[in-house]
Amino acid sequence: MPSLAENLKAFQALKTDLFEKDFLLTWDHPEAEIRAIITLADTLKTLHKQGKSFRAFDTGLAISIFRDNSTRTRFSFASAANAMGLGLSDLDEQKSQVAHGETVRETANMISFLTEVIGIRDDMFLGEGHTYMKEVGDALTDGASQGVLHRRPSIVNLQCDVDHPTQSMADLAWLKAHFGSLEALRGKKLAMTWAYSPSYGKPLSVPQGIIGLMTRFGMDVRLAHPKGYDLIPEVVALAGKQAAASGGKFSVSNRMDEAFQGADIVYPKSWAPYHVMERRTQLLKKSDQPGLKELEKECLANNARHMDWECTRARMDTTAHKSALYMHCLPADITDVSCQAGEVSAEVFEQYRIPTYHEASYKPFVISALMFLTRLKDPGAKLEQIIQRAQNLSL
Repeated sequence: MPSLAENLKAFQALKTDLFEKDFLLTWDHPEAEIRAIITLADTLKTLHKQGKSFRAFDTGLAISIFRDNSTRTRFSFASAANAMGLGLSDLDEQKSQVAHGETVRETANMISFLTEVIGIRDDMFLGEGHTYMKEVGDALTDGASQGVLHRRPSIVNLQCDVDHPTQSMADLAWLKAHFGSLEALRGKKLAMTWAYSPSYGKPLSVPQGIIGLMTRFGMDVRLAHPKGYDLIPEVVALAGKQAAASGGKFSVSNRMDEAFQGADIVYPKSWAPYHVMERRTQLLKKSDQPGLKELEKECLANNARHMDWECTRARMDTTAHKSALYMHCLPADITDVSCQAGEVSAEVFEQYRIPTYHEASYKPFVISALMFLTRLKDPGAKLEQIIQRAQNLSL
């Protein structure tokens, strides 16, 4: 692992333009910024492992808005805010005036008077989550321009209907650590595959986040899913363009075995078909409960036709050297553990359980890095100051 001094030098050499900006989709940001986020996350993780503080703020608030259930991302955001020196408040819309019809424009301003960062998770309704984040951003921009807000808070996407950037960048940081460098990922074969789940309605944003980020680093990314389980077409097209630009490869197939063959990394994860999520959103908007129940019944029946899409020992034995790195955003549907039949066999998951925990451990540091970069005008100088402070305390 690089030393703090080496990471600092690498970080200061990377140009970023994130100050007072939002971070919503990884592909909206140049590669240098992604590298800076990963390098900074590595540095903060090293400081924490050494028992050193990387507090960067004396005051300010971090606000989380979770419109879906969460464990890893919720606690990662909370721990990142605490480590950065920010207070934390969670907006429970049912306990706020939002429940009484308060507008997004008004809520965004009312929660932001001393706020530095707003983290939002809104991933369940296709066409809604990313749009909501931009609506909040527009309200914050208006509030700052009118002098209502002294500073416009930055928005960090904690998962929307399109992308899950803190997850995919945590995954990238783990791949960097596992293989030794980002350069070592070039040519590596990654199978991003659908896997069977006894539930429906899982967001598209994890697989889209993976193909939308890993194709930028020269990898051979293989997307596989049963027929009809497509992702958002624009994201799939983007992945192909990015792979071509980076010297990597991107392919789509309807065979899990084909994707696993010779793979260096496998990421079997269930998701709902794109067209299903479109229908689901319309039914939810109309509060059509009978329609939602009928859709669920239909989707579960479709899923059941593909119960063989499971990450098993036999499939793992077809990967590179029979030892591909298994990855998952967690929680995984584990056969005979969390369900009768699921995404991964109990044997395979247990073998890779600790590696998946290491994978998840990068998320609070990625979120910390986003807070750092979006709120500090000279992040390179501030990081140098933090490292110097840590070294002085060691003397």
